[in-house]
Amino acid sequence: MSPGTNPADHRPAVLAGFLGWTLDAFDFFLVVMTLTAIAQEFHRSDAAIAFSITLTLAFRPIGAFVFGLLADRYGRRLPLMLDLVFYSIIEVLSGLAPTYASFLVLRALFGIGMGGEWGVGASLVMEKVPPRLRGVYSGLLQQGYAAGYLLAALCYAFVFPRWGWRPLFFLGGLPALLAIYLRTRVKESDVWARTRHETWGGLGRAIVSHWKLFLYLVLLMAMMNFVSHGTQDLYPTFLQRDWGFTPGRRAALTAISMVGALAGGVICGLFSDRIGRRRMIVVCMAGAFILIPLWAFAPSVPLLVCGAFAMQFMVQGAWGVIPAHITELSPDGVRGFLPGFAYQCGVLIAGSIATIEPLLAARVGYGWAMAVTAGTVFALCAVVAASGAERRGIAYGATPAGSTG
Repeated sequence: MSPGTNPADHRPAVLAGFLGWTLDAFDFFLVVMTLTAIAQEFHRSDAAIAFSITLTLAFRPIGAFVFGLLADRYGRRLPLMLDLVFYSIIEVLSGLAPTYASFLVLRALFGIGMGGEWGVGASLVMEKVPPRLRGVYSGLLQQGYAAGYLLAALCYAFVFPRWGWRPLFFLGGLPALLAIYLRTRVKESDVWARTRHETWGGLGRAIVSHWKLFLYLVLLMAMMNFVSHGTQDLYPTFLQRDWGFTPGRRAALTAISMVGALAGGVICGLFSDRIGRRRMIVVCMAGAFILIPLWAFAPSVPLLVCGAFAMQFMVQGAWGVIPAHITELSPDGVRGFLPGFAYQCGVLIAGSIATIEPLLAARVGYGWAMAVTAGTVFALCAVVAASGAERRGIAYGATPAGSTG
């Protein structure tokens, strides 16, 4: 057991981290689910509302930068609580937005909140869980994203037909209640307490000294986000255009694929504790590559469902390794900032996939556009992951206060 790992309090931290990322993703995917309805109410095109998604992604690095710095300077709990309350308020206000312009501003602000949650939550959880279970908890934590997507699909199916899109955003105020749980049940990270920087100058110098690691993490996270967005973002459109699926059938298949994602994240995270983080990512990318024909060119609906489930099992299986892998690579003293900011910078780079795939689809069709894109990013991601370092099972907090080791 690493210094600062307390079996008595890591479970509340895991629950708080998982629910925080779940509700964060839930709020984000509400726009994806209700895009057409929002466009109709504001008398705008679907593309104009989709621009709000781009804004959310673009502002995520700002949140990771601000809340990550606060997490390394003042601890994990307080910035995480502030972030939860902040994006909860913004989400509720999104449901009250009177105009298209105000909606865009609120979605940009939500991006700041969304960007701040992952890095702070991941560092808090990974610094508390036992090293021998870091992989499985990593998979559980990361699949909060899939759980949020699944929750958004279910709420959309039950709430939207009766009350429209605005009440869905009111449900986005729930993370504020999680801040109360965090305040009363989750203790501060002992690792942070021993390795914190006493001055902003010391923290800044520590961050700059690890610029090479930062660039590698940005590249890795860009490839990982190309993988996830490349297999998720165009898929509902593919189901609509090539298969003629209704909104209900698209939501159902999305839910099934997210069950595969949840299973893959936890199972592959568990096995990464045994075979290594990099090797697990490479195995998942190889499995995903093999599944491309079933996923993109299934000859029947049952096989299409199997392909969607299996593809997200592999894609999110690789993602399940990430919280453990990049927090282990990040030195003590900058663990609140470095993984989260690198993650969100990778998201910003990978956001271009939303433009690349539709352009390719216009030439070769949706199935081939997804297949070519997926095959390319799977191969590149495997190469990037395999070429990096690994520090599986390291003891957090072994360096002295103010040092990043």
